[in-house]
Amino acid sequence: MKIYFDNAASTPLTTEVIEEMCSVMKENFGNPSSIHAFGREARVIVENARDTIAKCLGAMPSEIFFTSGGTEAINTVIRGYLMTSPVTHVVTSRLEHYAVLNCLEDIQKEKHIQIEYLPHDSKGNIDPGYLETALDGHPRSMVILMHANNETGNILPIREMGAICQKTGAFFLSDTVQTIGKVAVLPKSMNVDSVICSAHKLHGPKGTGFIYLSRSKKLHPLIHGGSQERNMRAGTENVPAIAGMAKALEIACADIDVHFLYISNLKTSMVHRLGNAFPYAEFNGNSGDNGLHSILSVSFPMTDKTEMLQYNLDINGIAVSGGSACTSGSAKPSHVISELKGEKDLVTLRFSFSKFNTPDEVEHCVNVMKRLLA
Repeated sequence: MKIYFDNAASTPLTTEVIEEMCSVMKENFGNPSSIHAFGREARVIVENARDTIAKCLGAMPSEIFFTSGGTEAINTVIRGYLMTSPVTHVVTSRLEHYAVLNCLEDIQKEKHIQIEYLPHDSKGNIDPGYLETALDGHPRSMVILMHANNETGNILPIREMGAICQKTGAFFLSDTVQTIGKVAVLPKSMNVDSVICSAHKLHGPKGTGFIYLSRSKKLHPLIHGGSQERNMRAGTENVPAIAGMAKALEIACADIDVHFLYISNLKTSMVHRLGNAFPYAEFNGNSGDNGLHSILSVSFPMTDKTEMLQYNLDINGIAVSGGSACTSGSAKPSHVISELKGEKDLVTLRFSFSKFNTPDEVEHCVNVMKRLLA
């Protein structure tokens, strides 16, 4: 029995997405920038995909720009805003994805910017009051806070944060890679200026994503060349991948409530089973209660049995995520877990679920863990 519990890293493509992409690859090979019939057919596919994505986000098609994925999207928005505007004050947290943290660190080498990291509680929650304080006296700032943490599943009070940004005139970028297609992401009602998506997190293809950018905001492009994506992102569009991403998001949004309930029940079952089997285990952040329904992070004290737990689960056909890197065969804690747990000697596993997982898989996984840790 092979089980995949690493859906926060990447998800399997649905049959409908594969069929959509194969159809485009077979029949629509033209360059969407070409003016002849072959090019126009490809252009129609790209623009139809843009329309589909915009409808899912309650946005306008002109507010959607295609990229190669989430990392490029984040870098485009951050660099495109900071490097061409007078803004020098950035508010973020140390719990963000490295695509944010490393990008800001790199910009500091080229431009004087003040990075203010918001404090968080022991579970990783950020009080909106901290943001209000940080923006006091800095009316023109950039705020970068993820909608749901990719490791703990903690959910940001995004509407409240967005309202604070709007009141002070701050530009608000939220990393929504883990939430688009899983919960309703409606940037306008969330008071967010920009969100980003990576298709392979929602049963779409790798290597494609998009930026939502409010039409009231302007960015300088990260990639220069042709005039594709209305001069926002040069390079010939990946037509089959874009079509696949739109299909994946359309499917996800059509049944979002059904999938939410189903996946929530899987996670709840895993929490109860792990809690009963391993009372010494610690659920990280809000992942054990009111965090994102698809992510569960749990830490175990380091022992000779837990040290190789991720590896031994893999040997038993169960794929889960551990730390952010592996050195000499042992998982190092991620920067997020280190920020929350300090220097505790722990082994952390992240289970992340999708609509393709089953209750039997949850039961089997916990039974295997019982045997491994007995």
